[in-house]
Amino acid sequence: MAVLAGTPLLYIGGCLLLGLAVGSFLNVVIFRLPIMLERQWREQAAEAATPACATPDAAAPAPPFNLAVPRSACPVCKTPITAWQNVPVISWLLLRGRCARCAHPISVRYPLVEAFTGLLSAVVAWRFGFAWPALAALVLSWYLVALAFIDLDHQLLPDSLTLPLLWGGLFISLFSTHAAGAAIPVDLRSSLIGAIAGYLSLWSVYHLFRLLTGKEGMGYGDFKLLAALGAWLGWQMLLPIILLAAVSGTVVGVALIGLRRHDRASPMPFGPFLAAAGWLVLVCEPQIERYFGLF
Repeated sequence: MAVLAGTPLLYIGGCLLLGLAVGSFLNVVIFRLPIMLERQWREQAAEAATPACATPDAAAPAPPFNLAVPRSACPVCKTPITAWQNVPVISWLLLRGRCARCAHPISVRYPLVEAFTGLLSAVVAWRFGFAWPALAALVLSWYLVALAFIDLDHQLLPDSLTLPLLWGGLFISLFSTHAAGAAIPVDLRSSLIGAIAGYLSLWSVYHLFRLLTGKEGMGYGDFKLLAALGAWLGWQMLLPIILLAAVSGTVVGVALIGLRRHDRASPMPFGPFLAAAGWLVLVCEPQIERYFGLF
């Protein structure tokens, strides 16, 4: 520990490697968690539709499917992925982006998520130094990566991620030391107000938009994600987060429509922009405070 604390480059490099490994796991979460939730919803719907007096179905139960089992395998030839084929980024490069057995292409997004998570982890290590708030910031960053990509793929922000993130932000605020220049943890009062105001602000916008247009402009997951960010970063950071997310979302949306890569009538997930804005506020809090004149 003393070596890492006294050697910043070694510490940052270690966090980079850790982030690469976590990014590999996040790929599993991003792919499997929505499937797990869909199966759970189908089972609940089937149970609700079955009369109480009906004879239980004798069909064989579905094989287990969670974050641990079954082992990751090629979707085409079903060959399990070995340990050496699962080394973040390097394995994909050595395999030239193809399955070792059937040569089916492996999406480039897998190494990109790993590299992206590693880069964010290294930036967090550089920003917070060798201290326990860095660990909290790493956990927040990893959650945001998973939420952003799941929302991008499925327009879904699972409660199984947003709610633990919300409660985690409130919990670490109990250990606030009010250290100068520390973005987290904020004090309990700021965290609690941030969680409440974060949820109610988007909840109010949602209902006002629906009242005026008859349409739903966002999902309840967005409310919970902003509440979680408010719990982690304090109510003072909610306005910068919302402004950054709204501006970036508008710019990207207009650009995609202009390039004919997105239909104007199709909804665009807001979660990735909230996650990106929250992370930027996390690592750039002093600059944002000066810019917005926050205290």
